[in-house]
Amino acid sequence: MRKILVTNALPYANGPIHMGHLLGYIQADIWVRAMRAMGHDVTYVCADDAHGTAIMLRAEANGISPEAQIANVQKEHIRDFDGFGVHFDHYDSTHSDANKARASEIYIKNREAGNIAVRPVTQLFDPEKGMFLSDRFIKGTCPKCKAEDQYGDSCEVCGTTYNATELLNPRSTLSGATPVEKSSDHYFFKLPNFSEYLQKWTRDQGRLPLSIANKLDEWFESGLSDWDISRDAPYFGFEIPDAPNKYFYVWVDAPIGYMSSFENYIKTKRPDLSFDDFWKKDSDKEVYHFIGKDIVYFHALFWPAMLEGANYRTPSGLFVNGFLTVNGQKMSKSRGTFIKAETYLQHLNPEYLRYYFASKLSDKVEDSDLNLDDFVQKVNSDLVGKVVNIASRCAKFINSNFNNTLSSTCDEPELVQSFIDAGDSIAQAYEAREFSAAIREIMALADKANQYIDEKKPWALAKQEGQEQQVHDVCSVGINLFRQLAIYLAPVLPTLATQVQSFLQLESFDFASRQQILVAHKIAQFQPLMQRVDPKAVAAMVDASKDSLAAAAETPKVEKKKEKKAEKKPEPKVGEAEIIGIEDFMKVDLRVAEVLEASTVEGSDKLLQLTLNVGEAEPRNVFSGIREFYQPEDLKGKLVVMVANLAPRKMRFGISNGMVLAAGNGEGVWVISPESGAKAGDKVS
Repeated sequence: MRKILVTNALPYANGPIHMGHLLGYIQADIWVRAMRAMGHDVTYVCADDAHGTAIMLRAEANGISPEAQIANVQKEHIRDFDGFGVHFDHYDSTHSDANKARASEIYIKNREAGNIAVRPVTQLFDPEKGMFLSDRFIKGTCPKCKAEDQYGDSCEVCGTTYNATELLNPRSTLSGATPVEKSSDHYFFKLPNFSEYLQKWTRDQGRLPLSIANKLDEWFESGLSDWDISRDAPYFGFEIPDAPNKYFYVWVDAPIGYMSSFENYIKTKRPDLSFDDFWKKDSDKEVYHFIGKDIVYFHALFWPAMLEGANYRTPSGLFVNGFLTVNGQKMSKSRGTFIKAETYLQHLNPEYLRYYFASKLSDKVEDSDLNLDDFVQKVNSDLVGKVVNIASRCAKFINSNFNNTLSSTCDEPELVQSFIDAGDSIAQAYEAREFSAAIREIMALADKANQYIDEKKPWALAKQEGQEQQVHDVCSVGINLFRQLAIYLAPVLPTLATQVQSFLQLESFDFASRQQILVAHKIAQFQPLMQRVDPKAVAAMVDASKDSLAAAAETPKVEKKKEKKAEKKPEPKVGEAEIIGIEDFMKVDLRVAEVLEASTVEGSDKLLQLTLNVGEAEPRNVFSGIREFYQPEDLKGKLVVMVANLAPRKMRFGISNGMVLAAGNGEGVWVISPESGAKAGDKVS
């Protein structure tokens, strides 16, 4: 049994949890549940990131203390995580005595090791607020293009980066006052001291995703710089030891919160665990951080360097997720796709989202898209139409005809055993965080189970005399197959798993429990387990998320002097192609795709349904109008070229996510194939 500590990136304590946040938390929770189901001892902790100027100013605006501000937000965060089944063993705050003590200790150890420097820094100072201004609180005129209303670090118009002191006509966004330059001593962590160590650390096998390690090479090539770890008063945070009115920058004590949260958990709930066993230099325990790709450099450079400098162990691995888009676009308040966790929970079952995210996630650092039409179709088809349907079809016969008791023998031992054996590869996929692969394998088993029931037709057998035992055997096998599926889905759907465990009256529901086939086993009365997603509820959620005030803010501003009357584009003549510019053509993303599956589409004489591997975490479903010229067996295993960046199209047969390229000459149509040596996911130029 392995002993593992898992943490999530700490949510900032000045706002609500939204769909983008949940992607990473649900990913971590699924992994924790899966590892526990395999018999490992996993501790899962998190905390609110509670410090910084932003929280101090938010509390001031709300007329409360920063302590009251973070306490209020923490209650909301815990409520939302609980609502989505993200169950931490302990949820803490970085504003704790344990974190203050641990941050001070790590700082002092690094100071004694020669890793801290002090030197003056000139910054802009707001004379009315009496505080130094970070870049986000300064606006002015770009020193290069003269665009107005630009922030203190870069120009959104021309892209130039600069120091805030270079802005023309600067002003404080907090008071409107003209800031003045002022010098102050700042404390720096000497990150270059760890350059050689970090280059090796980031390349240790399995420590980081390869794409992240490659990206970090850019930092090493340009040379690491000292890291400013101090902020001047007023600031909500921990005061630096022996430095009055100087405070730790929020990113110093935030990751240390992983350690202090674990420490507080041990003190309050798990005295059998030892802090040193997990965090001492030569620890053989495992520590993993689930984080978003936007905070990689803090976790892959500053954090391990601080730990190494203080003689602590470093993380066993960083598991990094990408960003979330909704309907292929950045989340938007005006479109109603900036969806808060609280809003989702008011309209939809949280397990729908857990399943949809799992079907998208892999160990690669890729962005995920929550396509709401695909979301409805996938949940209804997979969970309701395939999995839950097995139990509802079989349980009614066991409940009504056989005294709630399964058959005394297993009529299909080889079939059931194949489901049991599949658990090994599914467990491996979970451990590797290849959740989409696990889901594909589970759904393939669900198809197999439904095929068995469709072939045996217990509802028809029940109408024939002398077939009672056959009905009993078939439905008992169906319940056994359903039980296996529910065990495999338990890390993703913990609430459903609890309901199924109760229905099947089983003491254990971990991965090992699947080995025992249920015979002569008593079950409870079947109750509906999951309802279909109602598209109206999705629409209501989107409508409830819309912010009319945001619509104006998201509408691009057009200067009067740049307005130009649009010329009407002539309609192309019949038989004449519309001419597009090279700029439009360059936007088309052509990819090599491998045809994993091909099938005819019931109800259509023109369409083939293709399952395509485009080198992504999840295969693409594409409908292609080439049935007149190709049979499914002609395409399976072939490489084709597809347009990969088309918006998903809703058809009456399902969602089509892309387009396969084909060419015709009036006599026939040929699917375009890539050059030899190409592989799935390659770009085609």
